[in-house]
Amino acid sequence: MSSNWRRFEVLLPLQFNDGREVPPDWLAEAVLEVVGRFGAASYETQRVEGHWRNGGVLYRDNLVRIVVDVPDAADARSWMKQFKARWKAKLEQLELWVVSYPIDIE
Repeated sequence: MSSNWRRFEVLLPLQFNDGREVPPDWLAEAVLEVVGRFGAASYETQRVEGHWRNGGVLYRDNLVRIVVDVPDAADARSWMKQFKARWKAKLEQLELWVVSYPIDIE
C-alpha cells in the first residue's frame, strides 16, 4: 500500500441555486464516476447545510458529500480538478467545493 494518501471531499448541492431540485440520479452518477475512476468512494447522505454570500446575496445550500481516499499522485489531483469543472457546470453552480488533504492510513 502506498505510504502517501490524499482524501478528497466533494460537496454536491441537492438544489440548483434557483431552488430546483437536483435529480437524484445525477448525484448517483457523480458518485459512480468517482468509483469508476478510483475503484471506491463513500457517499454521505446526511445533509450538510452551507451558508455563503456572493454579490450581496445570501445563499443557503443543502449538500451531500462524496469522500474518496487515493494514493497521492498528480494524475488523481488533475482528474479531480476536471471532475469539479464538469460538475460545477452541470449543476449550474457559482462554485463547487472540493477539498483535499494528506491522510495516514493505519
